Amino acid sequence: MTSFRFAVRAFALSLALTAAGALCVVGPTSATVAVGNPIGGRQLAARGVIVNLTPRVPPPPAMPAASFLVADMDTGKILVARAPHERHLPASTLKTLTALTLIPLLDPDKLIMVKPQDVRAQGTRVGIMSGTAYSVDTLLQGMLITSGNDAAYALARGNDSLVVTIRPAYFEDAAGLNAMDTVAKDPSGLDKAGQSSSAYDLALIGRAGMKLPSFRRMVSTKNATLPNGMTADGKRKPGLKISNHNKLLFNYAGAIGIKNGYTVAAKSTYIEAATRGGKTYLVTEMSSAQAGWRPTAAMMDWAFAHGASVAPIGDLVAPGKAVPPKPRPVPAPAAIQAQTSAQLPLEPALPFWVGVAGVVGLLALVRARSRRSIARRRR
Repeated sequence: MTSFRFAVRAFALSLALTAAGALCVVGPTSATVAVGNPIGGRQLAARGVIVNLTPRVPPPPAMPAASFLVADMDTGKILVARAPHERHLPASTLKTLTALTLIPLLDPDKLIMVKPQDVRAQGTRVGIMSGTAYSVDTLLQGMLITSGNDAAYALARGNDSLVVTIRPAYFEDAAGLNAMDTVAKDPSGLDKAGQSSSAYDLALIGRAGMKLPSFRRMVSTKNATLPNGMTADGKRKPGLKISNHNKLLFNYAGAIGIKNGYTVAAKSTYIEAATRGGKTYLVTEMSSAQAGWRPTAAMMDWAFAHGASVAPIGDLVAPGKAVPPKPRPVPAPAAIQAQTSAQLPLEPALPFWVGVAGVVGLLALVRARSRRSIARRRR
């Protein structure tokens, strides 16, 4: 009986080893990449840094962000990315979607009365006063230039209610842009359960926003003075002097915006754009452990120097209702395979002979065990 149990266990183990050797289930081979057919192109499903380099083009500089994307803002061609559809908390970069949603809906001269709950907003505030009416244009500047959460809430309430702004309008705009990774829960971008976006979606949103003249004007403004409210005795308070939180504007020649963000959970997030020599590039970053403009500036330098020589890895799709493609396995493009330095290492698969050797070895062990059992019974 003991020999029989041992033989059954050995046979089961041999089947497992055979499956591992024949089917190579321990990891993908070097001839395949991550499965999927995401919006923007199949190559965007690849692992690691995705870029089609040529012998004369150096690799792009390292980026501290968990996911990022670099694209030609005019053509929508994507030059390089890492995990572009991976979902992360967007922080204040989500204010770009708030602006993109509300600018077409609200008259810029419309006055919105600020309420106490707006003034009590957590995080960054412009300093608007409860009981004071501000124009939509003033509040938009406060939200986009200095990232005021109080201004974001006042604007959302000015669109009838916070719920009206967030639910139908946000989702219609995001879906219309094909920003399928984006779920908006708060107009200011403060962290909420279930809220998310991706480097790809932020690029879609930023690109669409820059087509609106008022949006483009505000995100490229370095400093401004906003009209303020009235004191208790009826005198107008001094204007609110604000400065753009996007430090790339002050430190990189040609920078034209767009928006940065930060929370402890989201880490640093960015939507950046710059124009030089008639060319405009867009860089988005999510969940970056390193705050600051320098990594973005280095990537912009690489794009301006080599963007014209790099074959695109995908596209920022045009707005329109689209059904997300169903995931399916895809072979790795030859360009990706040639640039192994730009990929995450893949685990080698087990060769078939490992399974065969396992079966042969275990059968020999079973046979030897059976002979010893028979010999003991004969004694």
